[in-house]
Amino acid sequence: MKTSATILFLSLFNFLAVFAQNNVKDKEVVKTVVVVKETEPLQVFDSIAFVKSAEMLPEDQYWAIIEKSKEANVTQAYQEIFITNELEKLTPKEIIGFRLRTDKLLFDTYKSNLWCAAYIMNGGTDGGFDYFRCWIIAQGKDAFNKAVANPDSLADLVQEGKESYEFEGFWFVAMNAFMNKTDHEIYDYIDYDTFVTNDEHYPLITFNWSVDEPKSMEKICPTLFKKLWK
Repeated sequence: MKTSATILFLSLFNFLAVFAQNNVKDKEVVKTVVVVKETEPLQVFDSIAFVKSAEMLPEDQYWAIIEKSKEANVTQAYQEIFITNELEKLTPKEIIGFRLRTDKLLFDTYKSNLWCAAYIMNGGTDGGFDYFRCWIIAQGKDAFNKAVANPDSLADLVQEGKESYEFEGFWFVAMNAFMNKTDHEIYDYIDYDTFVTNDEHYPLITFNWSVDEPKSMEKICPTLFKKLWK
C-alpha cells in the first residue's frame, strides 16, 4: 500500500515538474518575441547623379506651407524655424522648387509702388527691399496678392509700436533646409541657365515717387503715409 502511494506521489510530482518546466519555457518563448516595425529607408542624396533643377514648387503647395506656418500663430523667428522644418520634409528637388518660387515672387514684386510702401513702412530706409518683400510673402497668399494689386493695402497689417517690416530669415529658409537635408549648398543645384527670374535679372525701375517730394509718396500710399510718415 505504501509502495503504491509512493509511486502515485512520485508520478504526480514528475507530472507537475514537467508541467512547470514546460510552462516556464512557454513564458520564455513569449518574452523573446520581438515586434519589428517597418521603417522608411533614409533618403540618400546623390550629389553626383542629381540633375540641376529649374522647376518651381507648385503654387498651391508653396502657399500651403506659408499658410500652415501662419496658422501655427508663432513669432517671426519661430515662423522661420517652422517653415524650415516643413521644407525638410520635402525632397531636395522640392526644396529647390520652394526657393525658385520665392525668387519668382520677389522678381514679380520688384516694382516702384511697392518700394514706396517699403520706404514708408520702414521709416525712410530702403536698404532692405528684398527682406520687405519676403515679409509680404510670409503674410500669406491673400495679403501678397492684395499688396501687389495695391501696396496701400499693407496699411491693414500695420502694428502699433512695430518699427520694421522685414523678414530677413525668410530669405534663407530653403538654403538652410537643403543644407540640413543634403549637407550641400542649394545654389550648386539650381539651373540658372534656364531659371532667370531672379535677382541677377531684375529690371531697371523707373521711380514714380521721390523721397524729396513726400506728396508723391502720399499719392501712391495715402493710408500708409497718413499712418506712418512723420
